[in-house]
Amino acid sequence: MLINPAFDELIATIYQGPLEEEPWQGFLSVLRKMMDAVSVTLVLNKPSEKGRGVLRVVGGNLEGIARYQERLFAMDPFQSLRPGEVKSLMEMVPGEGWLDSELYKLCMQPAGLYDSLGVDIVVPGEMNAGLRVARGQHSASFDQADRDLIYALVPHLERALRFHVRLNKVESERDLYAGAVESLSLATIILDENGRVLSCNRMAEHLIIREPDVRVEDGHLLLGDQATTKKLQRLINRILEHRSGDEPTVVEAMRVPRDGDFADLGVIARPVPVTEWSEGKSVPTVAIFISDPEYGAEAPVAVIIQLFGFTPTEAQLSLLLSDGLSLDEASAALGMSRNTARTHLRSIFSKTGVSRQTLLVRLILKSVAQLAE
Repeated sequence: MLINPAFDELIATIYQGPLEEEPWQGFLSVLRKMMDAVSVTLVLNKPSEKGRGVLRVVGGNLEGIARYQERLFAMDPFQSLRPGEVKSLMEMVPGEGWLDSELYKLCMQPAGLYDSLGVDIVVPGEMNAGLRVARGQHSASFDQADRDLIYALVPHLERALRFHVRLNKVESERDLYAGAVESLSLATIILDENGRVLSCNRMAEHLIIREPDVRVEDGHLLLGDQATTKKLQRLINRILEHRSGDEPTVVEAMRVPRDGDFADLGVIARPVPVTEWSEGKSVPTVAIFISDPEYGAEAPVAVIIQLFGFTPTEAQLSLLLSDGLSLDEASAALGMSRNTARTHLRSIFSKTGVSRQTLLVRLILKSVAQLAE
């Protein structure tokens, strides 16, 4: 079977598209050149009354594109295109009337566009997309070879769009969970299959900057003194040894002593869940979670008010108590007398159904309020 190198390159750019910083810019650029087009557009989300949609465009006119997304999309003849059907604009509209239309005069003509070849691609349950290739008035008309090329691209685009949607779902979930961990003030450091640092979340980056007992040297995580680092390495090695077997998940814990009056750092090491197909190099393998009691999460006052029905003063008092202050220290911090603070505390007890300060602290610390940061 003979392979057309140009077509082969074009197909490669389709599957590379979901991995690009600006998805499918490479594919659109190559297709534009191959089809001698003025502009090429990949519609990832069609504009509608609900929003401007998402268009990936190479070529064209930014002002015209903005007008199309804002209101002129409703006049687009391709709105009636059946999924998988390849048609040109001039096949769908009467020539003279179309050239006098607002869509043509405000969107197409200023960008030097005259005719477009389009196809809509439906990914069931995931996305309704489209591809548009536009040429100028003095360019060659779209012929059967052009249509055949678009038809050949459709199944590849559909598969690549599936990859794009699923990658986005994974990234969205990852960002959500990473945000939750950030809100709990947990530094997270991910190691690869060789125990080398693969990535750090924002809390870990800040911890490494401000805490001399947490360092990364030559790709390896170092904690405290040499003895503490060796203990960490033993924990990591145990996890790596058990990872390939059928043993239950291994979770290791340790503390990192600090000088002076600073509380110890708490460290948890656990394997990153793997699947049967988790192969290759630089694979996330071990997760290190580090908590710094001196740098705790703070729940927003407004969220505490909504969760428990507190007044602003009651919310501030409850947060100070959950931070470890005594009632006398909290009342002084708020500029009120101890008796006034006790009155607010009784109201807090009544609203939360607890009767002791220790129970109140536990209630605040275990609430979802910290996730709102």
